[in-house]
Amino acid sequence: MSRRIALRPLARILEARQKGENPDEIERENLARRHEQARDKMRQRAESRLLMLAICFFAAFLTVGAKMTMLAGSDPEEPHISVAGSSVLGARADIVDRQGRVLATNLVTNALYVQPQDLIDPEAAAAGLAEIFPDLDEDWLIRRFTSGSTFAWLRGSISPEQQQRVHDLGEPGLLFGPRDMRLYPNGALAAHVLGGARFGEQAVNAAEILGVAGVEAYFDAELRDPARGAEPLQLSLDLTVQSAVEEVLAGGMTLMNAAGAAAVLMDVNTGEVISLASLPDFDPNARPRPLLEGDQSESPLFNRAVQGVYELGSTFKIFPVAQALDLGLVTPQTMINTQGPLRMAGFAISDYDDYGPSNSVTDVIVYSSNIGTARIAEMIGTERQQSFLGELGLMEPTSIEMIESRAGRPLYPHRWTDLSTATISYGHGISVSPLHLAAAYSTIVNGGTRVEPTLLRRDSPQEGERIISEEVSAQAAHMLRQVVTDGTASMGEVAGYEVGGKTGSADKPNPEGGYYVDRLISTFASVFPANDPQYVLIVTLDEPSVMMLGEERRTAGWTAVPVAAEIIRRVAPLLGMPPQAVDPEVAYQLTSASE
Repeated sequence: MSRRIALRPLARILEARQKGENPDEIERENLARRHEQARDKMRQRAESRLLMLAICFFAAFLTVGAKMTMLAGSDPEEPHISVAGSSVLGARADIVDRQGRVLATNLVTNALYVQPQDLIDPEAAAAGLAEIFPDLDEDWLIRRFTSGSTFAWLRGSISPEQQQRVHDLGEPGLLFGPRDMRLYPNGALAAHVLGGARFGEQAVNAAEILGVAGVEAYFDAELRDPARGAEPLQLSLDLTVQSAVEEVLAGGMTLMNAAGAAAVLMDVNTGEVISLASLPDFDPNARPRPLLEGDQSESPLFNRAVQGVYELGSTFKIFPVAQALDLGLVTPQTMINTQGPLRMAGFAISDYDDYGPSNSVTDVIVYSSNIGTARIAEMIGTERQQSFLGELGLMEPTSIEMIESRAGRPLYPHRWTDLSTATISYGHGISVSPLHLAAAYSTIVNGGTRVEPTLLRRDSPQEGERIISEEVSAQAAHMLRQVVTDGTASMGEVAGYEVGGKTGSADKPNPEGGYYVDRLISTFASVFPANDPQYVLIVTLDEPSVMMLGEERRTAGWTAVPVAAEIIRRVAPLLGMPPQAVDPEVAYQLTSASE
């Protein structure tokens, strides 16, 4: 710190008087020096301030430049509304198919709410809103506006057109709250898989979206997890295949006069469900209310492919045959006594037709002999049969990623008698879902290893437990192929694709006891191509009935089989499977048969 200069120092004044100089000059000189020191000090202070200001400006420009560089190098994203102080999270991850095509996403919209104390004319506001939203009652609105409340929700979401019309009413008490809503751009397509969503906890500027069914509910926590960022949930479904399956299934359901229908297309090696359909269906954008009374299976919300458990009839016959082959009890050529009827515990087991006193194991499958299958089940025994069906996953709910899977619990006898062993061998006395059947057939034909159905995309085969040998698996696939070429599923042939499969026609149980005589569940469990199985397709029709060749037909060979064949014809190319070369004579026969 500089020492202050005295204006009239005594020593210098005395010295100046001795020399005859003017002492006043000393004061003026010292005053000038003091002013000069003050100017230097002020200049230094100003220079320091300018330097600090320059540094601040440089840091600000550097920060803005860095932020702009980061934005320029990042992927563009839609802005999301963030509400300070609110714990309501409106963001929800997209759901896409195996090709990345959007199945479910979010749409930024607005909710409508009212602060009645700010309404200028409550009656006019009520009349205007009733005109814009016909489902809102004008009298109810007036009572709500004049009840003394300070806040009320009016609509969870509104369209831009409706928002403009409400705005035009000019009422300051009618306000809009921004939020995301769940959108399913494909409408009813894959509705039972996706399930649907609803608003949960709501704040003025945000709303929580909760899954209510299907994968939306099963993966609800993951879809709402902010840590996912922009990563979507990728399913195993193929959007184009799903569309083709639903279109053909709906046409078949109408043509066969069925009350309902279901289809499951599954990769036998990975367990991926490529398509899953249940009819009638619904639009998840306007999800209907569940039935409060009556039979829930009559609701369009009911998933027949997963929740519905049915006796699937003769489609089960391949299971005891494959088990007996694997145990070494029979070979495909072993002759089985099919003389009937077969009487057990006071009941008579008969065949649909007279197949003669004996048939080979292969012919038992090809011609669908109940008696032959029951005799093979006798060789296996009750305990081994139960164990084998359990290993195929037919005695517990499937593990597929849908909350509805828990409801699809198989039904079977608590007391498993010898008669149960016989009837269950041909699909009576046990009820499973079409998805159960798809998984079990996949295990039988994929080389013999258990596969679990999944709705998540996989890039590699499942390494499941071995259930039967590869040799037996190939023998079973060959038998299923012969069912189409020589047996009950002749309408299942598709030119260029070796289709195999097994028909099943089971009487529907009567709630009052016994079975209906004129109501069937008709099923075709198909495999293609049978020489190297890649996919299993299950088609089930509920109470089909169609007039063909002057007679009313209900069995699977006349109903489910042609529907499945048309689905395979449509979807096989979409799955990247070019048709195989067909012998000209066989192609001519197939063409003639179709005409």
